[in-house]
Amino acid sequence: MAPNMNVQFIEKEQIKFLKFPKEDVLNKRKDQIDRFLELQRALSLGNLERQKVRIVFVDDAGFKKVETTIWGITDKEVILKQSTIIPLERIISIS
Repeated sequence: MAPNMNVQFIEKEQIKFLKFPKEDVLNKRKDQIDRFLELQRALSLGNLERQKVRIVFVDDAGFKKVETTIWGITDKEVILKQSTIIPLERIISIS
């Protein structure tokens, strides 16, 4: 992701109002695998140490960033508090 991209910070409670296209934002298989491994690491940090992570993702309007704890991961989505869901294929980075 280019450093000059405009990334909007949002609260996790706003995510349920966003619309997500179906295609994956990462084209390379290696990047997709790395994303999943980073999500698993972030899930462990959240469950063991109650540590929040920053997730950068893309909805139909552009780049968004949220700081939250990951509660679960399926093969298609990331689950946050209050059953908030971000589609896995829309996530660009986790830090």
